[in-house]
Amino acid sequence: MGFFSQIKDKLSDGTDEEGGEEGYVELDTETEEIKSKIVVRPFVLTDFEDTRTILDALREGSTILIINIKPLKDKDIVELKRAINKIKKTTDAIEGEVAGFSEDFLIVTPSFAEIYRSKGTSEIKDAPPEQPESQRPEM
Repeated sequence: MGFFSQIKDKLSDGTDEEGGEEGYVELDTETEEIKSKIVVRPFVLTDFEDTRTILDALREGSTILIINIKPLKDKDIVELKRAINKIKKTTDAIEGEVAGFSEDFLIVTPSFAEIYRSKGTSEIKDAPPEQPESQRPEM
C-alpha cells in the first residue's frame, strides 16, 4: 500500500457521504466575493519625507492618489524633483501611471486604473481666454 493511500485511509472511513465517486470533493462555487473599495486619497507634499506615506498608500494597490506638490515646490525645487522621481519609479514598478494635473497636482494610479490624456485638454488650458469684441484692441 502506498504512502498516500495510507494517509487517505486514516483520514476517511472509506464511505462516500455524497453518493458520488470516491476521491472527489464538491466545492461550493457560490461563495461571496471579497470586494475591495477603491479609495481616492489626497496628499500634501511638504517635505521629501512625505513620499514614504504616499508610496505606502500606492503600494496598497487600491488607492488613487491626488498629491498637492505646491508646498514643496515653493520651498525646495530640488527636493521636489527628487520626490517626484521616487514616486515615478515606484509607480512604474507597480505598473501604474503618474500625470500632472495643473501645475500644482499629481495624479497617481495603480495598475488597474488608467489616466485619460488628450491633446485637446492641454491646448485649451494653454490657450489665452477669448476677449469679447468690445474689449479687443483695435488694429
